[in-house]
Amino acid sequence: MDLRYWLPRAVDVFERFGERFGPFTAHPSHRIDDAAFTPVFERFAKRLDDNYPFFHPSYAGQMVKAPHPAAVVGYVTAMLFNPNNHAAEGGPATTEMERECVASLGAMFGLKEPLGHLTTSGTMANLEALYVARQSHPDRGVAYSSECHYTHERMCHVLGMEGHRVPVDARGRIELEALERLLATGRVGTVVVTLGTTGLGAVDEVHEVLPMARRHGARVHVDAAYGGFYALLGRSADPVGLDPRPWAAVAGCDSVVVDPHKHGLQPYGCGAVLFNDPGAGRHFAHDSPYTYFTQAELHLGEISLECSRAGAAAAGLWLTLQLLPLNREGFGEMLAASRRAALRWADLLAGSDVLELYQRPDLDIVTYVPAVRPFSLLSVDAACERLLHEGMYAADDPVFLSVLRADADAFARRHPRIVRDAGAARVMRSVLIKPEAELRLDRLHARVEQLAALAAGRQ
Repeated sequence: MDLRYWLPRAVDVFERFGERFGPFTAHPSHRIDDAAFTPVFERFAKRLDDNYPFFHPSYAGQMVKAPHPAAVVGYVTAMLFNPNNHAAEGGPATTEMERECVASLGAMFGLKEPLGHLTTSGTMANLEALYVARQSHPDRGVAYSSECHYTHERMCHVLGMEGHRVPVDARGRIELEALERLLATGRVGTVVVTLGTTGLGAVDEVHEVLPMARRHGARVHVDAAYGGFYALLGRSADPVGLDPRPWAAVAGCDSVVVDPHKHGLQPYGCGAVLFNDPGAGRHFAHDSPYTYFTQAELHLGEISLECSRAGAAAAGLWLTLQLLPLNREGFGEMLAASRRAALRWADLLAGSDVLELYQRPDLDIVTYVPAVRPFSLLSVDAACERLLHEGMYAADDPVFLSVLRADADAFARRHPRIVRDAGAARVMRSVLIKPEAELRLDRLHARVEQLAALAAGRQ
């Protein structure tokens, strides 16, 4: 797709629609002529140079990548109309698109009739899920792993709920025995499981947690903000090395959050929350004297904590899903490429003389450290800092990575020979969220090895 062709078509769509209503005179108060706009836009464009190349495979740092051109065209086209999906009268077309997108996302997880909507972020989506958790069990708290996203602890505070941090096992997954002991106290009404932790991309054992929670009368919420789209592989006949059991168990859980603005190729912000029970909408029940008058059925705003939401987000996602459907051949192939890249890089790291694999990836987040001597937390931390800095600011062939802070116990569980001369150390972390990483992996690995050798003082 060539955006230089399709973006002008977006303007054409809007102008053709406007012609149906006759001409009108724009108010002079907000007119700006091209002569005034040109220098301001040039300054604006220059300021955007202060950025990182999120679209390029040399950027192998955070969970960021460019949206698909189809998403951009869909978003921009709808944005010219500026629909608000809080109620159908704010955006009739994009409201229907959103409902179709929610049905598609639900089917990806095996949910039959999910109640849900798009949100501005995964954080807001998790807030809504925990709000329903509080309404369902007002006298009980929430359990979540010590390596889940910090939003859960924060939102428990916002909602006035008791939060319980559960330790993790040697792979960064919620520890089942500790969770069982906590559930036995009767203080927990909802357990949060994560499909793709932010740091390591670890996948909790949903299939083990779900029956455990049910025995103690607790709900299960799935935070799949990052890894959720991997359900396309985990629930397929070719799971690309994924354990299919956690993904199959999601269909029996109470709520799921997923972020289309991560693996779903959408611009920020586009999250989603889905509830397995359509009756969960009762917890959002409210009325408004000036909205919800065009349809008898529930509006999206009547099942949401948020009010105004960009209908353009639904339009971008809908258009993308028409071209790249949520199946193994559509989105699944992109995810498979990222997964293959992560596994292959893990193998390369395992055979490297200058880098050490920190933990084998569950999804597409690869963690590693320079093979320093002495192999101590202080030395590893300093080498990671140098590697991060030298890669990012290299005059030629820069590479953009990120780091994860691992405490001494977590590091020692994975590398028992580490000298514990500090309480924690940084670990290099690369998120291979772009399928192009598979095509550039050899070059990326060689460059990181070169930088690691410098960071470890071997060159």
